[in-house]
Formats: sequence, structure tokens, C-alpha cells
Amino acid sequence: MSVVVISPSNVVTFPEGGGHFWVYMQYVQGLRQLGCEVYWLERFHSSGDREQDKLMLSTFYQRMERYGLSGKVILYSDQNAISDRGSEYEYVGVWSSKAQAIFRQADLLLNFYYGIHPALLSCFRRTALIDIDPGLLQFWITVGQLVVPPHDYYFSTGETVGTPSAKFSDCGLTWMRIRPPVCLELWPYVYNPNSEAFTTVSGWWGNGGKGEWITDGQDICYENNKRVSFMQFVELPRLTDQVLELALCLGEGDVEDDQSRKEQSWQANNTVPSDVTDYKGDAEDREVLESYGWRVGHAYKMASSPDRYQSYIQMSRGEFSCAKPSCMKFQNAWISDRTLCYLASGKPVVVQHTGSSSFLPDGEGMFRFSTLSEAADALATINTNYEKHCRAAREIAETYFEAKQTLNGILNYALKFQRSME
Repeated sequence: MSVVVISPSNVVTFPEGGGHFWVYMQYVQGLRQLGCEVYWLERFHSSGDREQDKLMLSTFYQRMERYGLSGKVILYSDQNAISDRGSEYEYVGVWSSKAQAIFRQADLLLNFYYGIHPALLSCFRRTALIDIDPGLLQFWITVGQLVVPPHDYYFSTGETVGTPSAKFSDCGLTWMRIRPPVCLELWPYVYNPNSEAFTTVSGWWGNGGKGEWITDGQDICYENNKRVSFMQFVELPRLTDQVLELALCLGEGDVEDDQSRKEQSWQANNTVPSDVTDYKGDAEDREVLESYGWRVGHAYKMASSPDRYQSYIQMSRGEFSCAKPSCMKFQNAWISDRTLCYLASGKPVVVQHTGSSSFLPDGEGMFRFSTLSEAADALATINTNYEKHCRAAREIAETYFEAKQTLNGILNYALKFQRSME
């Protein structure tokens, strides 16, 4: 039995992020189904409020227990100064000696936390970085906005990462390309021809609600929020009879707060775009969307836990979703982990085209659009033979994204080489 530690980012302190939780749980369950003993390692950022921390931790541990990780969680605190030795971290709910013993025992660390400290990384025999932001991660490294400590292996969910067709640097690293996983046993086929709305769950602003810009401080500068992409297709409900619904992380704040948030984001990136127009706040965005016929709800109300997120997807007719502008700029052939949950549930998807793919289907169960007319036509095609496209959606998940298949490939690559050296 292989012992694998996974190191996610910002799950404990983001309890309302039901979809964010599932990103990492797909990997955990795939590993467990392969017979691995899996531990969860995460940096815990205290809120500064003892009662709030207690509630967050309680919610998190309950979820871990439900998914088979009771007693398998190692949290470490960031309240003390970063140590030069991993053994000196302050651990939450587990003795340091036990944590260190698990690190020494582990065959592999699968790390999703790009900012992990090298001292902690050095506690493991073999380490692998999992890139779930293809193109973006490489850009951040290239322009010096992110320093990732050396790992033994580098895996990426981007189909073009490290290939000649990539529109971004490989950063001098050898990337092994993987397909993002979905655990089919936990995401069963759910067919309901009476489901009404094509939906999605999405953030409106990147960077934790502060807004996200892609800039190298010189020649490159563009806004990289989902809001930009969705607003390019705001007219879609007027071109189709299909009900479209968005579960968004909208700020719902007043105008001053929203404007201040954007200004702070621009200042943090040392640039202010020259074509800034007066922004009237998220409330206005919602009014605009609804005026075109979109149904809009808040993601924290509709998908605020792993269960509610799953139920929301399973009750949907399918998914319509846009991607961040960087996906189109980088042409990374990216597919969302959320879209995989729709596919596994037998829900057809209509998603924005993020670049040529050697395997992603387009035209049955999955449709990739670049224009308004392509999106409208895809919705019409699906509804002409809905059951066929539902079954095709599930088949796509089974054929290309089954979790055990992806995780088995990672283990075979990393551990086979490791054991040959021992």
C-alpha cells in the first residue's frame, strides 16, 4: 500500500466553497480507490477570531470524516514565524512527532499549494507539483510573481503545457500532462428530462473577490475575471428558449466598496488600465444580467457545501459556462473540474473554447463555443435529443476523466522511478 500525502490550498478557511472542496477530493478518492493510504496536509490561516476558527475547523473535520479521512488530516499553523526546519511548524490537532513520522513514511507528496515552504517540502522523499492553473502558473513563474520551490516531478492539467504549441514558457521544467479526475462512484449518472435550467457555479471576480489582472508590468495587461467573459455573451438568453442560470459569487456590496476593491487590485499590480470606465457595483451587473434573461443566484446560497454543490449540479439540465480570458489567450485546452462533475452526472455541457485539443469531444455531450451563435446552436442541438447527449456526457467522463485512471498514471510515473532508484 502506497502512502500519499496531498497538500491542497485554502479548503479549511473556505467552508462555503463546495466546488473548491471537490477539486482536491477527486484526487483523494481516486487514490483511495487504488488502495493508497491518503493523508491531507494543509496550511491553516487563522481568522484571528477563536470562535470562528473553531467553527471552521469543526465543519472541515466533519467533512473529512464523511469522506474517509478521519484521523488522516494534518494542519499546520502560520501564526509563528516560518521555520527553517519543517519539524518546528505548529501543527493543529496532531503532534509534531506524528506529523513528521507520516512525512517520512510517505511515498509521495502531491502538492497543489504553490507557496509551500521548501523546509516542509524537504520532509518528503518524493514530491510532485500538480498544476491546476495551466498557463497562468507558468506565466506567474516567468514574470517573477511566483517562486515555486523545486519538486521532483511536475504534472499539469493543461494539454499544451510544455509542448511546442504552448503560448507560454515551460519555465525550464519537464511537465507531464494529466487529465483532471472525477470520481465516478461519487458522481453517479442522474437523468431527469424535466430539469429546467442550464447552470454553472462561478466566481465573478478573481483573487478572492479583489479582481484579477494579468500583467508583466510592461507590455501585457488585461483583466482576467469571469465577469469579462460572461459579459461578452450577455445576450445569449435572447437567442435561445433555454433557461440559463448563474450561481455567482457576487459581492452584493455598495458602489463605493466595489470601486475601492478594483482600485486596490490595480494598484497591487502596479498598473491602472487606461480605458477604465465608471463601475457601478455588482448590483448593477446583476440587473444587467437579469434584464437579458439570465437567472442569477448567489453561489454561497446555492452551492455552499460539498453536498449542496453536488445537488445543484445534479438538478441541472446541463452546464453553460465561460472561461477566464487567460484560457483563451494561452490556448491551454483547459477544462474545468466543475464541468467534469456535470459530465459525470450525465449533464451535457456548453463551455467556452479554450484551444485545440487532441481528445476533447465537440458536438455530442460536450460543445465548445467561441461565438454567441455557436452557443445558441449548441443548446438547441442538445434539446433536440436530450437523452442522447446526457448519455454521451457520462461516456466522456468515463472515457477520459475517470479518477483512478489519472491517479494510477501519476503513481506509476513517480513511484516506479523512485523504486528503481532504491
